Amino acid sequence: MLKDITLPGISENVESGEVIAILVSPGDVVEKDQPVVELETEKAAFEVPSPDRGRIAEINVKEGQTVRVGEVLARLETDGEAVAKPKEKPREELPVVAEVQEEPAVPPPPKEVEREKATVPEPRPARVEPPREPEKPAPGVPVAAAPSVRQLARELGLDIENVPGSGPDGRITQDDVKQYARGLIGGRPGAAPAPGQVPAREVVRPLPDFAQWGGVERQPMSKTRRTIADTIAYAWRQIPHVTQQDRADITDLERFREAPAGAVEKAGGRLSVTSILVKLVASALKVFPQFNASVDSERDEIIYKKYYHIAVAVDTDRGLLVPVIRDVDQKGIRQVSMELAELARKARDKQITPEEMTGGCFTVSNLGGLGGTSFSPILYWPQVAILGISRSTWEAVPREGTIQPRLMLPLSLSYDHRVIDGADGVRFLRWIVQALEQPLTMLL
Repeated sequence: MLKDITLPGISENVESGEVIAILVSPGDVVEKDQPVVELETEKAAFEVPSPDRGRIAEINVKEGQTVRVGEVLARLETDGEAVAKPKEKPREELPVVAEVQEEPAVPPPPKEVEREKATVPEPRPARVEPPREPEKPAPGVPVAAAPSVRQLARELGLDIENVPGSGPDGRITQDDVKQYARGLIGGRPGAAPAPGQVPAREVVRPLPDFAQWGGVERQPMSKTRRTIADTIAYAWRQIPHVTQQDRADITDLERFREAPAGAVEKAGGRLSVTSILVKLVASALKVFPQFNASVDSERDEIIYKKYYHIAVAVDTDRGLLVPVIRDVDQKGIRQVSMELAELARKARDKQITPEEMTGGCFTVSNLGGLGGTSFSPILYWPQVAILGISRSTWEAVPREGTIQPRLMLPLSLSYDHRVIDGADGVRFLRWIVQALEQPLTMLL
């Protein structure tokens, strides 16, 4: 019997995916839950498994094709009994119109129609004044704008020559620049992208022809990479970023985590600095609730969250994915370590689901395994803060009247300056540093 392998429901607001790999061929024998097709959505890549054991009868999609939820990807020939399904009629044969359309009325004779037209006077169209466009200066004449307005346009990546001015004689104000930027991003003033929707890209300048200087190669951006690019660019344009730097002495922490590290590894996790910081951040968010918030620009409100879901950036061959560990405040470090290891594995093996990458309150990004001394992480909208971790190094540090070798960990905290003041940024990061330097604090 033939059994359809269809695209299952992915998540809310995600109704389709792009086929990036077909993992089987017609005639292949597959086991139950064996991956058949690999797809990519705006949020993640994942594999569609076979619902049963059998032989692939046909493949109904091809690489690069966009398929919708419920669409047949392949057909499986099974040996077991299959539930017979009524054959669906082709879409063009369905008598949809015949069922809902009433029998048309007989049109009146032409003379009666002419008499009806004669008795009903035609309404005169109202005169509509065409909208007046703001006057633009002649070519070569600089637009009228204050230096602060020009600086704001540069910070938002806008060409001030394209911004219409509403002031006297077409003078451009700061509100004009903000209004223009919002219109490019969301389609209307103050508009933000809906959940799962990629914000509209602003108009960019055309690139030169690089081939005139040498050989080039073009590769299309994957859907995941496009989503990452648009999300990061939107956050950079909309959020005034501030990055605070600090260092933590984790010499004692390294000794502290040596003892339970083996037990955690046997349970399938890894007691890493990242998992410890995930737990510490959840505790810090209770002390500093402004870091567990989001800005509603349309209503001019700040939304404070009462839950503590921490996102962790994971480096994969498809780009940076951000799975979320939920209710970290209700879990121990061992459980957090196990969940982090499992989510990271699923992200790298293309098994992560969109639901596992949404709802984060705060992001932790650790680049220490790759090197570097510090960096300025970009916020993951609509969050208001992100913690960056760099590689720890041994340094000579004055301590108790002597110079001692200490293991120092660089930390970088980026935050939304609309919600978080600089003093609060320092207090939050110092709270994290002190907790790392006093491991017993974590138990309290």
